[in-house]
Amino acid sequence: MPEEIYLSFRDIRKIFPGVVALDGVNLDVYRGEIHALLGENGAGKSTLMNILYGLYHQDGGEIFLKGEKYEHNTPKNAILHGIGMIHQHFMLIPNFTVLENIILGQTSPNPPKMEKEYFRKEIFKVADKFGIKIDLDLLVEEVSVGMQQKIEILKALYKGAELLILDEPTSVLTPQESQELFKMLDDLNKKGTTIIFISHKLNEVMQISDRISVLRDGELIATVSKSETDHHELSKLMVGREVEEEYQKEEAKYGEDVLILEKISLIDHHNHDRRLLKEISLKVCEGEIVGIAGVDENGQKELAEIISGLRKPSSGKISMFGRDVTHATTHQLIEMGMSYIPADRRNEGLVLEFSVAENTILETNYQKPFTKGISLQKSVITKFAQDLVREYDVRTPSVNVPVRNLSGGNQQKVIIGREFSKKTRFLLVVQPTWGLDVGAIEYVHHKLLEAREKGISVLLISTDLEEVRKLSDRILVIYEGEIVGQADTRTSVSEIGLMMAGSKKQTVSL
Repeated sequence: MPEEIYLSFRDIRKIFPGVVALDGVNLDVYRGEIHALLGENGAGKSTLMNILYGLYHQDGGEIFLKGEKYEHNTPKNAILHGIGMIHQHFMLIPNFTVLENIILGQTSPNPPKMEKEYFRKEIFKVADKFGIKIDLDLLVEEVSVGMQQKIEILKALYKGAELLILDEPTSVLTPQESQELFKMLDDLNKKGTTIIFISHKLNEVMQISDRISVLRDGELIATVSKSETDHHELSKLMVGREVEEEYQKEEAKYGEDVLILEKISLIDHHNHDRRLLKEISLKVCEGEIVGIAGVDENGQKELAEIISGLRKPSSGKISMFGRDVTHATTHQLIEMGMSYIPADRRNEGLVLEFSVAENTILETNYQKPFTKGISLQKSVITKFAQDLVREYDVRTPSVNVPVRNLSGGNQQKVIIGREFSKKTRFLLVVQPTWGLDVGAIEYVHHKLLEAREKGISVLLISTDLEEVRKLSDRILVIYEGEIVGQADTRTSVSEIGLMMAGSKKQTVSL
């Protein structure tokens, strides 16, 4: 029996200033399948789904849903047509209960009364049908990130979703939570829900999907059945060339201690004196990559800000290159030889209104050869930016366009190129490959390993556990602002996952 086409995109085009985000995409999704959209950030996969959900409007092409032309795409109309979308950043109100979040915007059967008990019974009917166990009376801020995702899914199902779109759903989950999500999606799929799963992780799409569509530079490269492909072919489709999957690492040649943190704590005095970091002690030597593994929002951002001089600790001491730098400024640390790749590239890594060329010299604009006397040497800066764009494969129509016009992945390449081109002695990198395709990830990983071989010390903070395991000589696990364990490449993923979830703690010495 032929597959029933549930959703069709025909010649979809979308153009943002200076960038063709989607270039004539034709794609069919079958009823009752789990269909993965695979590609880098900037490949167009999220843009395509945001058009379907009504957050964007296509500049050309048509959409057909259940055989009929789908028009007037707005989020409200999408929900009415049985389309639910779980965004990468959850749309929940932390100080509302689970019940209140789910019924937000719903019409009461007996206005002006809220009739919470009516809604409670209706939600439980949906939860029972799909096998979702949830406490509706807890505040959202009291539940785990994995449970928040279940709330988002239940909210979509309660609103009648027959087609569920998940955008990079595992980016905030531990390995165990990811497996729980995959089981839940499999159960939903068996009960008739069609699922579109957006990801750039090959192992995920090979585990969860029936068919996989690969997008690259706004074009649909191929749609393949999972049973007829493998990791190797998919990575080649994503990048357009062979990709190295395992790295040969030289044995680390440890030198002197470059960075030492001694009992660093951070207290948030604006939030009931909550402890964001709890007596963190660690060190990084010359020629060593130390990885910090953990689920997002467990203190990684605050730790990076303190090390980079953007924030001062409440207590403790930081030494860099044998000097006390606890109260040093970011500028002083850069002058000493620190390079910093922040997680928040838009707010901390770039000046969005500046051109690509201007962003490549943000921290070195006052140095030769970029400056002569009091004048910027525009031709030198342009040449430097063009070389960087070429070497790091930054997709931009020109080095003179505002950097805000680039996709997130290409913005990240600008930052990485800028930081790797400096005379660095200590490299602090946070989520360095977030949003990059497998080819660009391979390139960045090799750059980090090259830095290690040159004797540069690297502190790598990433929520991508595989990335941390591939690159690190030592792994420290952070949970709720505390280092709760130490591991190496021989430690199993499940054991590290337990530490990431706070279920297992070790005593970690400096």
